[in-house]
Amino acid sequence: MTAIDFRKEAQDLMEYTRSLRRDFHRHPELGFQEHRTAGIVARELRELGLDVQEGVGKTGVVALLKGAHPGPTVLVRADMDALPIQEENQTDYASENPGVMHACGHDAHTAMLLTVARILSAHRDALHGTVKFVFQPAEEGMGGAESMVKDGVLEGVDYVLAMHVWNDRPVGWLGIVPGPAMAAAERFQIRVIGKGGHAAHPELTEDPVVAAAHIVTALQTVVSRHVDPLEAAVVSVTMLQAGTAFNIVPPEARLEGTIRTFEPDVTREVRMRFQRTVHGVAQGLGCRAEIVLDDLTPAVINDPEVTKIVQETAAELFPEAEIDTTHRTMGSEDMAFMMYNIPGCYFFVGSANPAKGLDAPHHHPRFDIDEDALPIGVALMAASIVAVGERFAAS
Repeated sequence: MTAIDFRKEAQDLMEYTRSLRRDFHRHPELGFQEHRTAGIVARELRELGLDVQEGVGKTGVVALLKGAHPGPTVLVRADMDALPIQEENQTDYASENPGVMHACGHDAHTAMLLTVARILSAHRDALHGTVKFVFQPAEEGMGGAESMVKDGVLEGVDYVLAMHVWNDRPVGWLGIVPGPAMAAAERFQIRVIGKGGHAAHPELTEDPVVAAAHIVTALQTVVSRHVDPLEAAVVSVTMLQAGTAFNIVPPEARLEGTIRTFEPDVTREVRMRFQRTVHGVAQGLGCRAEIVLDDLTPAVINDPEVTKIVQETAAELFPEAEIDTTHRTMGSEDMAFMMYNIPGCYFFVGSANPAKGLDAPHHHPRFDIDEDALPIGVALMAASIVAVGERFAAS
């Protein structure tokens, strides 16, 4: 690989990365509202002399860095949006936007990728191919990746890279797994329709509350009794709404939740069993059910060859690190839309430190990371971009 000391350069830029991350954390913005964040991103990229395009996928930013040598185009992406959560941390960089916080690490992703752009722009003479830096809006279930894809962000792209800080693991841990890495996600909505009436005379009703309760219980068997124990699937009912008063059996009940799977065959089996169970239980209790299934995102599936390059790069850069090649999560990521037909690698960078109290899970009001993870992610991403460009330029 090109003789660049990525660890040193990332560490030398640590204050730059940290200051950006804390600024983004202090001023979080929800999906498709990342105007301030996108403005800072565009400014920083233009100062590097890059070709910058704003308004991609509504509020996304794209920048091109052309290397001095021929090679592939590598897209590298960071997400910018925050979550509708009231922050509970007492830090000098805590959110100043009531009810909104960076509770998933997107502030870190954006800051790290800007630092990667700064490092690589200083070494463009050593680069093979083109780097397409993508700063994506609205990752949190709002279709930001799809919006950017519709705007042509994948045109001319040969390979894709992305990373995520991971508070389930400590700083020094790296998750780089070939094949499925994050699950496909579906949202389901169920309307259980019965016959309402007076609660004193349930025999004159067809109680949708009872039917809904039995549906919740029965759905637990979809995975436990119909999915191979060596495969992975999740069916979670997360909302149940019914009724308006204590003495009225309501005419209907509503349930919502999510289905998560990795493999298409498992997805089809779970869907079939899910629908059969819901309709069967409702009918057996004198009600009927209406189901709406919405695909949110396919699974994130890492290309084995690209992933091997990232693994080798990580082992060379961080010989002391724990490199986990089996890590999977049932969490989902709309990065899957950018990786669906393009080989790539989505990897994880441990960011927790229990000794410092920095181990709250993602999407928690006390989520925060150990910022020692920042230069690790910067160095690994910058080095991986260079390695992928070199490897495939030579092939």
